Amino acid sequence: MSLLEWEKQHANAFFYVKKSISDIKGIFVAYNSNIDAMKHISEKDLSKLLDIVNLEEVKQKIVNYPREIQNPEDFLARLIISMRDGKAAEIPTYDAKIHEWLKENLGFDSMRMGGQAGIISNLLAPLGIRVVVFSPWASKEQSEYYVDSKFLFSPIVVDGKLILTHPINAYNSEYEAKVNWVIEFSKGIAIKFDGISFKVPRDDRLIISSRPSFVRIGMPDELYGKIPELRNDLSGAILSGYQIIKEKYENGVCCDECVEKSVGVIQQLKEGNPNFRIHVEFTSIQNKRIRLLVLEKIVKANVHSLGLDTVEVANALNVLGHEELAYTVINKGEKSIIALYEGAVRLLHDLELERVHIHSFGFYICVASKDCIVDMEEHRTALLFSSVLAASKALGGEVVAGLSVPVSEIGYNKLKVLEKYLIDRGACSHDEFEHGCVSTNTHDIIVIPTKIVEKPVATVGIGDTISAGAFAAILAMIEAKKV
Repeated sequence: MSLLEWEKQHANAFFYVKKSISDIKGIFVAYNSNIDAMKHISEKDLSKLLDIVNLEEVKQKIVNYPREIQNPEDFLARLIISMRDGKAAEIPTYDAKIHEWLKENLGFDSMRMGGQAGIISNLLAPLGIRVVVFSPWASKEQSEYYVDSKFLFSPIVVDGKLILTHPINAYNSEYEAKVNWVIEFSKGIAIKFDGISFKVPRDDRLIISSRPSFVRIGMPDELYGKIPELRNDLSGAILSGYQIIKEKYENGVCCDECVEKSVGVIQQLKEGNPNFRIHVEFTSIQNKRIRLLVLEKIVKANVHSLGLDTVEVANALNVLGHEELAYTVINKGEKSIIALYEGAVRLLHDLELERVHIHSFGFYICVASKDCIVDMEEHRTALLFSSVLAASKALGGEVVAGLSVPVSEIGYNKLKVLEKYLIDRGACSHDEFEHGCVSTNTHDIIVIPTKIVEKPVATVGIGDTISAGAFAAILAMIEAKKV
Protein backbone atom coordinates (compact mmCIF):
# COMPACT_ATOMS: atom_id res chain seq x y z
CA MET A 1 0.00 0.00 0.00
CA SER A 2 1.05 3.59 -0.58
CA LEU A 3 1.43 6.08 2.26
CA LEU A 4 -1.89 7.64 1.24
CA GLU A 5 -3.61 4.25 1.49
CA TRP A 6 -2.11 3.72 4.95
CA GLU A 7 -3.57 7.11 5.95
CA LYS A 8 -7.02 5.92 4.88
CA GLN A 9 -6.56 2.65 6.77
CA HIS A 10 -5.71 4.59 9.93
CA ALA A 11 -8.87 6.70 9.67
CA ASN A 12 -11.12 3.71 8.94
CA ALA A 13 -9.69 1.72 11.84
CA PHE A 14 -9.94 4.63 14.26
CA PHE A 15 -13.62 5.32 13.66
CA TYR A 16 -14.50 1.61 13.56
CA VAL A 17 -12.93 0.93 16.96
CA LYS A 18 -14.10 4.18 18.53
CA LYS A 19 -17.68 3.23 17.71
CA SER A 20 -17.40 -0.21 19.32
CA ILE A 21 -15.09 0.54 22.26
CA SER A 22 -18.00 1.04 24.67
CA ASP A 23 -18.94 -2.63 24.19
CA ILE A 24 -16.12 -3.52 26.60
CA LYS A 25 -17.62 -4.45 29.98
CA GLY A 26 -14.63 -3.09 31.84
CA ILE A 27 -10.86 -3.27 32.18
CA PHE A 28 -8.97 -3.88 35.41
CA VAL A 29 -5.75 -1.83 35.50
CA ALA A 30 -2.93 -2.25 38.05
CA TYR A 31 -0.44 -1.63 39.71
CA ASN A 32 1.82 1.40 39.30
CA SER A 33 0.77 5.01 39.50
CA ASN A 34 2.87 7.96 40.57
CA ILE A 35 3.35 11.66 39.98
CA ASP A 36 5.82 12.62 37.26
CA ALA A 37 7.99 15.69 37.73
CA MET A 38 8.53 16.67 34.08
CA LYS A 39 11.65 18.50 32.93
CA HIS A 40 12.65 19.18 29.33
CA ILE A 41 16.40 19.53 29.67
CA SER A 42 18.43 22.01 27.61
CA GLU A 43 22.13 22.28 26.80
CA LYS A 44 22.33 25.08 29.38
CA ASP A 45 20.70 22.89 32.07
CA LEU A 46 23.10 20.03 31.40
CA SER A 47 26.12 22.32 31.39
CA LYS A 48 25.07 23.72 34.77
CA LEU A 49 24.78 20.23 36.29
CA LEU A 50 28.12 19.09 34.89
CA ASP A 51 29.78 22.12 36.53
CA ILE A 52 28.76 20.95 40.02
CA VAL A 53 29.72 17.25 39.90
CA ASN A 54 32.90 15.20 39.60
CA LEU A 55 33.43 14.90 35.82
CA GLU A 56 35.97 12.08 36.07
CA GLU A 57 33.51 10.06 38.12
CA VAL A 58 30.74 10.75 35.59
CA LYS A 59 32.96 9.54 32.74
CA GLN A 60 33.87 6.38 34.63
CA LYS A 61 30.24 5.67 35.42
CA ILE A 62 29.30 6.09 31.74
CA VAL A 63 31.61 3.14 31.10
CA ASN A 64 30.35 1.15 34.10
CA TYR A 65 26.64 1.76 33.29
CA PRO A 66 25.05 2.20 36.76
CA ARG A 67 21.88 0.15 37.31
CA GLU A 68 20.48 2.41 40.02
CA ILE A 69 20.88 6.06 40.94
CA GLN A 70 22.72 6.52 44.21
CA ASN A 71 24.27 9.96 43.64
CA PRO A 72 24.33 12.87 41.14
CA GLU A 73 27.18 11.30 39.16
CA ASP A 74 25.08 8.15 38.58
CA PHE A 75 22.22 10.32 37.35
CA LEU A 76 24.35 12.32 34.90
CA ALA A 77 26.07 9.19 33.58
CA ARG A 78 22.75 7.51 32.77
CA LEU A 79 21.33 10.74 31.32
CA ILE A 80 24.31 11.14 29.00
CA ILE A 81 24.06 7.47 27.96
CA SER A 82 20.37 7.92 27.07
CA MET A 83 21.05 11.16 25.20
CA ARG A 84 24.01 9.66 23.33
CA ASP A 85 22.09 6.55 22.26
CA GLY A 86 18.70 8.21 21.80
CA LYS A 87 17.11 5.52 23.96
CA ALA A 88 14.53 5.71 26.71
CA ALA A 89 15.45 4.25 30.08
CA GLU A 90 13.92 3.93 33.53
CA ILE A 91 16.38 3.69 36.41
CA PRO A 92 15.43 3.17 40.08
CA THR A 93 16.58 5.21 43.04
CA TYR A 94 16.05 4.24 46.66
CA ASP A 95 17.55 7.46 48.04
CA ALA A 96 15.29 10.48 48.66
CA LYS A 97 18.37 12.73 48.50
CA ILE A 98 18.39 12.43 44.70
CA HIS A 99 14.88 13.90 44.57
CA GLU A 100 16.01 16.83 46.70
CA TRP A 101 19.18 17.36 44.62
CA LEU A 102 17.22 17.43 41.37
CA LYS A 103 14.61 19.77 42.83
CA GLU A 104 17.31 22.16 44.03
CA ASN A 105 19.64 22.05 41.02
CA LEU A 106 17.41 21.29 38.03
CA GLY A 107 13.78 21.94 38.91
CA PHE A 108 10.75 20.79 36.93
CA ASP A 109 8.44 22.26 34.29
CA SER A 110 5.22 20.58 35.43
CA MET A 111 3.72 17.73 37.45
CA ARG A 112 1.35 15.18 35.93
CA MET A 113 0.00 11.64 36.26
CA GLY A 114 2.71 9.04 35.82
CA GLY A 115 3.14 5.29 36.09
CA GLN A 116 1.78 2.89 33.52
CA ALA A 117 -1.44 2.07 35.39
CA GLY A 118 -2.16 5.73 36.10
CA ILE A 119 -1.46 6.84 32.53
CA ILE A 120 -3.48 3.99 31.02
CA SER A 121 -6.47 4.65 33.29
CA ASN A 122 -6.48 8.34 32.35
CA LEU A 123 -6.34 7.34 28.68
CA LEU A 124 -9.10 4.71 28.62
CA ALA A 125 -11.77 6.23 30.88
CA PRO A 126 -12.28 9.35 28.67
CA LEU A 127 -12.85 6.99 25.73
CA GLY A 128 -15.96 5.73 27.52
CA ILE A 129 -14.37 2.51 28.76
CA ARG A 130 -15.22 1.43 32.29
CA VAL A 131 -11.87 1.24 34.11
CA VAL A 132 -11.23 -0.24 37.55
CA VAL A 133 -7.77 0.89 38.66
CA PHE A 134 -5.89 -0.43 41.66
CA SER A 135 -2.60 0.92 43.00
CA PRO A 136 -1.31 -0.43 46.32
CA TRP A 137 0.35 2.86 47.32
CA ALA A 138 -2.37 5.37 46.38
CA SER A 139 -1.86 8.63 48.30
CA LYS A 140 -4.20 11.61 48.62
CA GLU A 141 -2.02 13.76 46.35
CA GLN A 142 -1.75 10.95 43.80
CA SER A 143 -5.53 10.49 43.63
CA GLU A 144 -5.95 14.11 42.53
CA TYR A 145 -4.15 13.42 39.26
CA TYR A 146 -6.77 10.95 37.98
CA VAL A 147 -9.24 12.29 35.41
CA ASP A 148 -12.69 13.24 36.57
CA SER A 149 -14.70 10.58 34.73
CA LYS A 150 -17.85 8.64 35.48
CA PHE A 151 -16.15 5.62 33.91
CA LEU A 152 -13.21 5.53 36.35
CA PHE A 153 -13.30 3.54 39.60
CA SER A 154 -11.06 2.10 42.30
CA PRO A 155 -12.05 -0.91 44.43
CA ILE A 156 -12.21 -0.64 48.21
CA VAL A 157 -13.71 -2.86 50.90
CA VAL A 158 -15.95 -1.22 53.49
CA ASP A 159 -17.48 -3.32 56.30
CA GLY A 160 -16.71 -6.45 54.32
CA LYS A 161 -18.41 -5.21 51.15
CA LEU A 162 -16.75 -4.43 47.82
CA ILE A 163 -17.35 -0.84 46.73
CA LEU A 164 -16.28 0.85 43.51
CA THR A 165 -15.61 4.56 43.85
CA HIS A 166 -13.60 7.22 42.06
CA PRO A 167 -9.87 7.05 43.00
CA ILE A 168 -10.21 10.43 44.73
CA ASN A 169 -12.07 8.50 47.49
CA ALA A 170 -9.80 5.45 47.58
CA TYR A 171 -6.44 6.73 48.81
CA ASN A 172 -4.42 5.68 51.86
CA SER A 173 -3.79 8.67 54.13
CA GLU A 174 -0.63 7.03 55.53
CA TYR A 175 1.21 7.19 52.18
CA GLU A 176 3.12 10.08 50.71
CA ALA A 177 3.15 10.67 46.97
CA LYS A 178 5.59 8.64 44.89
CA VAL A 179 7.33 11.14 42.59
CA ASN A 180 9.34 10.10 39.53
CA TRP A 181 11.57 12.46 37.60
CA VAL A 182 11.09 12.42 33.83
CA ILE A 183 13.96 14.12 32.04
CA GLU A 184 13.04 14.64 28.39
CA PHE A 185 15.54 15.66 25.74
CA SER A 186 15.28 16.74 22.11
CA LYS A 187 16.95 15.58 18.94
CA GLY A 188 19.88 17.73 17.88
CA ILE A 189 21.05 18.93 21.32
CA ALA A 190 24.85 19.25 21.19
CA ILE A 191 26.71 17.65 24.10
CA LYS A 192 30.35 18.54 24.62
CA PHE A 193 32.38 18.18 27.81
CA ASP A 194 35.77 16.88 28.87
CA GLY A 195 36.54 15.00 25.63
CA ILE A 196 32.98 13.71 25.08
CA SER A 197 31.12 15.16 22.09
CA PHE A 198 27.92 14.13 20.27
CA LYS A 199 24.50 15.27 19.12
CA VAL A 200 21.33 13.68 20.46
CA PRO A 201 19.95 11.46 17.65
CA ARG A 202 16.25 11.54 18.61
CA ASP A 203 13.65 12.79 21.10
CA ASP A 204 13.38 10.58 24.18
CA ARG A 205 13.64 10.60 27.97
CA LEU A 206 15.25 9.22 31.10
CA ILE A 207 13.00 8.34 34.05
CA ILE A 208 14.39 8.31 37.57
CA SER A 209 11.94 6.02 39.33
CA SER A 210 11.48 6.60 43.04
CA ARG A 211 11.24 3.38 45.05
CA PRO A 212 10.30 4.28 48.65
CA SER A 213 10.00 1.36 51.08
CA PHE A 214 6.18 1.40 51.10
CA VAL A 215 6.00 0.80 47.33
CA ARG A 216 5.29 -2.90 46.77
CA ILE A 217 3.33 -4.97 44.28
CA GLY A 218 0.49 -6.57 46.18
CA MET A 219 -3.16 -6.53 47.17
CA PRO A 220 -4.74 -6.51 50.64
CA ASP A 221 -6.18 -9.89 51.62
CA GLU A 222 -9.68 -8.42 52.02
CA LEU A 223 -9.63 -7.09 48.45
CA TYR A 224 -8.00 -10.24 47.07
CA GLY A 225 -10.95 -12.22 48.41
CA LYS A 226 -13.34 -9.98 46.46
CA ILE A 227 -11.80 -10.58 43.02
CA PRO A 228 -14.57 -13.04 42.04
CA GLU A 229 -17.08 -10.18 42.48
CA LEU A 230 -14.82 -7.80 40.61
CA ARG A 231 -14.22 -9.98 37.54
CA ASN A 232 -17.90 -10.43 36.71
CA ASP A 233 -18.05 -7.01 35.09
CA LEU A 234 -14.69 -7.04 33.33
CA SER A 235 -13.56 -8.04 29.84
CA GLY A 236 -9.85 -8.05 30.57
CA ALA A 237 -6.94 -6.61 32.54
CA ILE A 238 -3.81 -4.57 31.88
CA LEU A 239 -1.08 -5.18 34.44
CA SER A 240 2.18 -3.31 34.86
CA GLY A 241 4.64 -2.06 37.45
CA TYR A 242 6.53 -5.29 38.09
CA GLN A 243 9.78 -3.32 37.90
CA ILE A 244 8.98 -2.23 41.46
CA ILE A 245 9.67 -5.72 42.85
CA LYS A 246 12.84 -6.00 44.96
CA GLU A 247 14.84 -9.17 45.61
CA LYS A 248 14.36 -8.80 49.35
CA TYR A 249 12.47 -6.36 51.54
CA GLU A 250 13.33 -4.99 54.97
CA ASN A 251 10.84 -7.33 56.66
CA GLY A 252 12.40 -10.41 55.06
CA VAL A 253 9.80 -10.90 52.31
CA CYS A 254 11.50 -11.98 49.08
CA CYS A 255 10.64 -11.40 45.43
CA ASP A 256 9.41 -14.98 44.96
CA GLU A 257 6.56 -14.36 47.40
CA CYS A 258 5.56 -11.12 45.61
CA VAL A 259 5.53 -12.94 42.28
CA GLU A 260 3.47 -15.81 43.68
CA LYS A 261 0.81 -13.40 44.96
CA SER A 262 0.76 -11.57 41.63
CA VAL A 263 0.16 -14.84 39.81
CA GLY A 264 -2.69 -15.56 42.24
CA VAL A 265 -4.41 -12.30 41.25
CA ILE A 266 -4.10 -13.21 37.55
CA GLN A 267 -5.50 -16.68 38.07
CA GLN A 268 -8.42 -15.31 40.08
CA LEU A 269 -9.22 -12.78 37.37
CA LYS A 270 -9.23 -15.41 34.61
CA GLU A 271 -11.10 -18.13 36.51
CA GLY A 272 -14.35 -19.20 34.93
CA ASN A 273 -14.13 -16.91 31.90
CA PRO A 274 -12.34 -18.34 28.84
CA ASN A 275 -12.74 -15.01 26.99
CA PHE A 276 -11.02 -12.95 29.70
CA ARG A 277 -7.74 -11.58 28.37
CA ILE A 278 -4.75 -10.22 30.30
CA HIS A 279 -2.07 -7.92 28.92
CA VAL A 280 1.23 -7.18 30.68
CA GLU A 281 3.00 -3.98 29.75
CA PHE A 282 6.68 -4.69 30.20
CA THR A 283 9.23 -2.08 31.16
CA SER A 284 12.86 -1.67 32.07
CA ILE A 285 13.76 -4.05 34.92
CA GLN A 286 17.41 -3.51 35.81
CA ASN A 287 17.74 -6.57 38.05
CA LYS A 288 18.20 -9.54 35.70
CA ARG A 289 16.98 -12.13 38.22
CA ILE A 290 13.71 -10.28 38.74
CA ARG A 291 13.36 -9.66 35.00
CA LEU A 292 13.61 -13.41 34.35
CA LEU A 293 11.30 -14.18 37.27
CA VAL A 294 8.62 -11.83 35.93
CA LEU A 295 8.85 -13.32 32.44
CA GLU A 296 8.89 -16.98 33.45
CA LYS A 297 6.59 -16.97 36.48
CA ILE A 298 4.12 -14.12 35.80
CA VAL A 299 4.00 -13.77 32.02
CA LYS A 300 4.60 -17.30 30.77
CA ALA A 301 1.42 -19.37 30.55
CA ASN A 302 -0.48 -16.90 32.76
CA VAL A 303 -1.14 -13.93 30.50
CA HIS A 304 -2.17 -13.62 26.87
CA SER A 305 -0.53 -10.45 25.61
CA LEU A 306 2.80 -8.67 26.13
CA GLY A 307 3.71 -5.10 25.14
CA LEU A 308 7.31 -3.89 24.80
CA ASP A 309 9.52 -1.28 23.19
CA THR A 310 12.82 -1.98 21.44
CA VAL A 311 15.02 -1.81 24.55
CA GLU A 312 12.61 -3.98 26.52
CA VAL A 313 12.62 -6.59 23.75
CA ALA A 314 16.42 -6.78 23.98
CA ASN A 315 16.30 -7.02 27.77
CA ALA A 316 13.74 -9.83 27.66
CA LEU A 317 15.64 -11.78 25.01
CA ASN A 318 18.88 -11.40 26.96
CA VAL A 319 17.64 -13.13 30.12
CA LEU A 320 15.80 -15.80 28.12
CA GLY A 321 19.10 -16.92 26.61
CA HIS A 322 18.97 -15.17 23.23
CA GLU A 323 21.96 -12.88 23.82
CA GLU A 324 23.07 -12.58 20.18
CA LEU A 325 19.59 -11.65 18.98
CA ALA A 326 19.25 -9.20 21.88
CA TYR A 327 22.45 -7.47 20.76
CA THR A 328 21.19 -7.22 17.18
CA VAL A 329 17.93 -5.66 18.39
CA ILE A 330 19.66 -3.06 20.54
CA ASN A 331 22.22 -2.24 17.86
CA LYS A 332 19.50 -0.51 15.82
CA GLY A 333 21.15 -1.17 12.47
CA GLU A 334 19.54 -0.85 9.07
CA LYS A 335 17.87 -4.24 9.46
CA SER A 336 16.76 -3.77 13.07
CA ILE A 337 13.14 -4.41 12.11
CA ILE A 338 14.14 -7.96 11.12
CA ALA A 339 15.75 -8.54 14.52
CA LEU A 340 12.65 -7.14 16.25
CA TYR A 341 10.42 -9.47 14.26
CA GLU A 342 12.60 -12.49 15.08
CA GLY A 343 12.70 -11.38 18.71
CA ALA A 344 8.92 -11.11 18.84
CA VAL A 345 8.59 -14.65 17.50
CA ARG A 346 10.99 -15.98 20.16
CA LEU A 347 9.04 -14.22 22.91
CA LEU A 348 5.72 -15.48 21.56
CA HIS A 349 6.82 -19.11 21.68
CA ASP A 350 9.15 -19.03 24.71
CA LEU A 351 6.50 -17.36 26.87
CA GLU A 352 3.49 -19.25 25.44
CA LEU A 353 1.60 -16.06 24.55
CA GLU A 354 -1.28 -15.26 22.21
CA ARG A 355 0.28 -12.01 21.03
CA VAL A 356 3.43 -9.92 21.35
CA HIS A 357 3.12 -6.24 20.46
CA ILE A 358 6.31 -4.22 19.87
CA HIS A 359 6.20 -0.46 19.42
CA SER A 360 9.22 1.06 17.72
CA PHE A 361 9.91 4.40 16.06
CA GLY A 362 7.76 4.59 12.92
CA PHE A 363 6.26 1.11 13.05
CA TYR A 364 4.59 -1.52 15.21
CA ILE A 365 5.05 -5.27 14.97
CA CYS A 366 2.60 -7.78 16.36
CA VAL A 367 3.04 -11.54 16.17
CA ALA A 368 0.10 -13.71 17.18
CA SER A 369 -0.41 -17.40 17.78
CA LYS A 370 -2.44 -19.38 15.26
CA ASP A 371 -5.17 -20.04 17.83
CA CYS A 372 -5.55 -16.39 18.87
CA ILE A 373 -9.18 -15.42 19.32
CA VAL A 374 -8.92 -12.48 16.88
CA ASP A 375 -7.68 -12.69 13.30
CA MET A 376 -4.88 -10.83 11.50
CA GLU A 377 -7.09 -8.09 10.07
CA GLU A 378 -8.54 -7.40 13.51
CA HIS A 379 -5.03 -7.18 14.97
CA ARG A 380 -4.10 -4.69 12.26
CA THR A 381 -7.20 -2.60 12.99
CA ALA A 382 -6.19 -2.53 16.67
CA LEU A 383 -2.66 -1.39 15.84
CA LEU A 384 -3.91 1.34 13.50
CA PHE A 385 -6.31 2.60 16.17
CA SER A 386 -3.51 2.76 18.72
CA SER A 387 -1.29 4.64 16.26
CA VAL A 388 -3.86 7.44 16.09
CA LEU A 389 -4.20 7.50 19.89
CA ALA A 390 -0.42 7.72 20.27
CA ALA A 391 -0.19 10.63 17.83
CA SER A 392 -2.96 12.42 19.73
CA LYS A 393 -1.07 11.85 22.99
CA ALA A 394 2.16 13.21 21.46
CA LEU A 395 0.29 16.31 20.27
CA GLY A 396 -1.34 16.79 23.65
CA GLY A 397 -4.69 17.27 21.93
CA GLU A 398 -8.12 15.67 21.61
CA VAL A 399 -8.37 11.97 20.79
CA VAL A 400 -9.09 12.70 17.11
CA ALA A 401 -6.11 15.05 16.77
CA GLY A 402 -3.81 12.22 15.72
CA LEU A 403 -5.71 11.75 12.47
CA SER A 404 -4.00 14.88 11.11
CA VAL A 405 -0.51 13.49 11.74
CA PRO A 406 1.13 11.92 8.65
CA VAL A 407 2.20 8.29 8.53
CA SER A 408 5.95 7.93 9.01
CA GLU A 409 7.94 7.53 5.81
CA ILE A 410 10.75 6.04 7.92
CA GLY A 411 8.37 3.38 9.23
CA TYR A 412 7.00 2.79 5.75
CA ASN A 413 10.51 2.12 4.43
CA LYS A 414 11.24 -0.21 7.36
CA LEU A 415 8.27 -2.32 6.28
CA LYS A 416 9.89 -2.72 2.89
CA VAL A 417 13.00 -4.16 4.59
CA LEU A 418 10.90 -6.71 6.50
CA GLU A 419 8.89 -7.50 3.37
CA LYS A 420 12.03 -8.40 1.40
CA TYR A 421 13.29 -10.54 4.28
CA LEU A 422 10.03 -12.50 4.51
CA ILE A 423 9.77 -12.93 0.73
CA ASP A 424 13.38 -14.15 0.51
CA ARG A 425 12.61 -16.73 3.19
CA GLY A 426 9.53 -17.91 1.33
CA ALA A 427 7.21 -16.78 4.11
CA CYS A 428 5.01 -14.71 1.80
CA SER A 429 4.69 -13.00 -1.57
CA HIS A 430 4.57 -9.25 -2.24
CA ASP A 431 0.78 -9.36 -2.65
CA GLU A 432 0.38 -11.20 0.67
CA PHE A 433 2.46 -8.60 2.53
CA GLU A 434 0.72 -5.66 0.85
CA HIS A 435 -1.68 -5.00 3.73
CA GLY A 436 0.79 -5.77 6.53
CA CYS A 437 -0.67 -9.18 7.42
CA VAL A 438 1.12 -12.47 6.80
CA SER A 439 0.21 -15.95 8.02
CA THR A 440 2.94 -18.57 8.54
CA ASN A 441 2.69 -22.17 9.75
CA THR A 442 3.48 -21.21 13.33
CA HIS A 443 2.27 -17.64 13.79
CA ASP A 444 0.66 -14.58 12.20
CA ILE A 445 2.60 -11.39 11.46
CA ILE A 446 1.00 -7.97 11.58
CA VAL A 447 3.10 -4.88 10.88
CA ILE A 448 2.10 -1.27 10.19
CA PRO A 449 3.81 2.07 9.60
CA THR A 450 2.66 4.53 12.25
CA LYS A 451 1.91 8.20 12.66
CA ILE A 452 4.84 10.10 14.14
CA VAL A 453 4.66 13.61 15.63
CA GLU A 454 7.81 15.50 14.65
CA LYS A 455 7.91 17.65 17.79
CA PRO A 456 5.97 15.84 20.54
CA VAL A 457 4.66 17.78 23.50
CA ALA A 458 5.88 14.88 25.63
CA THR A 459 7.18 11.35 25.08
CA VAL A 460 6.21 9.81 28.42
CA GLY A 461 3.17 7.56 28.23
CA ILE A 462 3.18 7.18 24.45
CA GLY A 463 4.24 3.53 24.65
CA ASP A 464 1.57 2.85 27.28
CA THR A 465 -0.99 4.58 25.04
CA ILE A 466 -0.01 2.37 22.09
CA SER A 467 -0.25 -0.90 24.00
CA ALA A 468 -3.38 -0.05 25.97
CA GLY A 469 -5.18 1.34 22.92
CA ALA A 470 -4.48 -1.76 20.84
CA PHE A 471 -5.42 -4.14 23.65
CA ALA A 472 -8.66 -2.28 24.35
CA ALA A 473 -9.54 -2.52 20.65
CA ILE A 474 -8.96 -6.27 20.79
CA LEU A 475 -11.22 -6.61 23.84
CA ALA A 476 -13.96 -4.74 21.96
CA MET A 477 -13.62 -7.19 19.07
CA ILE A 478 -13.80 -10.18 21.41
CA GLU A 479 -16.97 -8.78 22.99
CA ALA A 480 -18.47 -8.36 19.50
CA LYS A 481 -17.89 -12.05 18.78
CA LYS A 482 -20.14 -13.01 21.72
CA VAL A 483 -23.20 -11.46 20.07
